[in-house]
Amino acid sequence: MPNIIDLFAGAGGLSLGAARAGFKVVGAVENDKYAFAAHKKNFPTSKHSNEDVASLNGKQLFEFAGLKKGALDGLIGGPPCQGFSNIGHRKADDDRNELFFHFFRLVKETRAKFFLAENVPGILDERYDTLRDKALKLIKKDYIILPPLRIIASDYGAPTIRKRIFFIGYLSKYFSDLYEESFASPKNISPVYVQDALKGLPIEIDPDWQSEENGWRQIEKRESDCYAERITKHIPDGVGDVRSIDRYESKNEVSGCLGTRHTPEVLKRYEALGPGKRDKISKAVKLDPTGFCPTLRAGTDITRGKYQAVRPIHHLKPRVITPREGARLQGFPDWFHFDRTKWHSFRQIGNSVSPLVSESLLKTIIDHLREAD
Repeated sequence: MPNIIDLFAGAGGLSLGAARAGFKVVGAVENDKYAFAAHKKNFPTSKHSNEDVASLNGKQLFEFAGLKKGALDGLIGGPPCQGFSNIGHRKADDDRNELFFHFFRLVKETRAKFFLAENVPGILDERYDTLRDKALKLIKKDYIILPPLRIIASDYGAPTIRKRIFFIGYLSKYFSDLYEESFASPKNISPVYVQDALKGLPIEIDPDWQSEENGWRQIEKRESDCYAERITKHIPDGVGDVRSIDRYESKNEVSGCLGTRHTPEVLKRYEALGPGKRDKISKAVKLDPTGFCPTLRAGTDITRGKYQAVRPIHHLKPRVITPREGARLQGFPDWFHFDRTKWHSFRQIGNSVSPLVSESLLKTIIDHLREAD
């Protein structure tokens, strides 16, 4: 089974897509202790490192993952994007931007057979031309580098219009030819809208469901459809928290159905709001049941002010969505486990690549890798 190491792994949106595509996630590096804990719970057979990627070298990656030199099939990751985001300050000298360079430094040092790096569309802004050129210059003599792929998650079966950029490159001797067109969205996937994505989850959420155990709730079984198959089944070997999977499969229970307390005034405003409209005070958007979810934001960590991202309003009830509803809208399966708190759960979901997108892209890569073999 081909192997990968996931840098800036977060809770595991890229890792899950890789595992479902047929890769073995041998290692993951994540500096945030809460995301690190979530990834470790969902990928118990992977090796984990809580180090800063900038402090690691290729030799250390091989040693921690238990690989011999030259044995790494893929290096994947989503370097922090806040410095490039259109809703941030977009400072060219943001210290987090340098982590994009370090990703490609490790590609060069490990000579992985392929790489896949994800980021926000803002990274293609001309103010970051020097940064991108500096990073890609490290590897351009050795790797075939595809033009940056502009991906919209809804085109790949996720119920969100989240837009992201993917940088993909490979060593030609290990692959049959890959082109930009190789990663086109699948033709056999129908759009999945909000009401379809949230089907079966509890609608009545008690605001007092604040503890982790209170967030475990029974869901209704769904009729078999394409999205139901993708969010319920296909649990790769060695992936998933055993306790969460057992409660899901034996009792039809899911975690993360946590409530939020709203004042009567807020409830009244949210009730009056039309589908797709934005509340003028909170800036929260009410979900359109027959549309896609807007991009879910992560908010900031404690070093950047600990700001919670604005969450969408449920399309049927005057409340913001729960973490489990956010996970569904991002394309995560029901058995996947996030942090016990709303704040860290939404940070992990908002920072994640939709696993439906990563699975599709990495399935294309593994198919071409196998053809070369």
